[in-house]
Amino acid sequence: MNRPQAGRLGHFLAGPFRAFGRDRSLTAQLAWRDILGRYRGANFGLFWSLIGPLMMLAIYALAFGHILGSRWVRPEGEAANFAIVLFIGIIVHGFFAECVSRAPSLMQGNANYVKKVIFPLPVLPWAVVWSALFHMAMNLLVFVLLAGLVYGVFSWYIVLLPVVLAPLVMLTIAATWVISALGVYLRDIGQAVPVVVTGMFFLSSAIIPVESVPEQYRLVFHLNPLTFFIDQARNVALWQVLPDWQGLAAYAVGGLVAMYLAYGWFKLTSRGFADVL
Repeated sequence: MNRPQAGRLGHFLAGPFRAFGRDRSLTAQLAWRDILGRYRGANFGLFWSLIGPLMMLAIYALAFGHILGSRWVRPEGEAANFAIVLFIGIIVHGFFAECVSRAPSLMQGNANYVKKVIFPLPVLPWAVVWSALFHMAMNLLVFVLLAGLVYGVFSWYIVLLPVVLAPLVMLTIAATWVISALGVYLRDIGQAVPVVVTGMFFLSSAIIPVESVPEQYRLVFHLNPLTFFIDQARNVALWQVLPDWQGLAAYAVGGLVAMYLAYGWFKLTSRGFADVL
């Protein structure tokens, strides 16, 4: 392999991770501006990153836990508090939903960057992911306080949560690259994505354990990648159960492959973004 070809290959292999390397300062600035801009003018400011999920938790806990009488059983057979179990599902899904739901209009909303000749467009989806990770961290802080102080359930295995969720981050950035590129050329995708994201919440183990679903429908739940990550997050954050290392390894490999394929797609299609916008 000659040097130009080796250089291009190295450039491509490093491309998906430049948000942590050469472009980390730019990505951090964009993410922080996104976080602050979302709450600009609101009286409670950044506190809405905590208030919003708590409001959703209260609504779902009331609807499913009290009105519909949903129950959750711990792995050892004891009844668990439905609200705190549900909260983990909301946190994991909320991270994925925030990134993917914003993807269809991401390039249009940053048209001034898209039309610049030398702007690293792949960092725009990464900035959204970093912003969503910040909100996830805030929600996990509330979860730890609720679980430990209010409900008296806490697992030191929660320190493994970043390892558990790392493959989900990889899959999410891949999906964000693909959908943000499609959103430039196919505007209708912006109408379909929120429906799909909502369906992925209800067809996952966020609200009900897969074991309680009729057997003929379980495959649908297992095909939803959020089911795996929600279950693993509960294992380490609530049940003091080590994660499924084999499953995590498989998702990590799949996430890495998805990242490179999505990055290649994004780079290829981004050549026409400025002309369309």
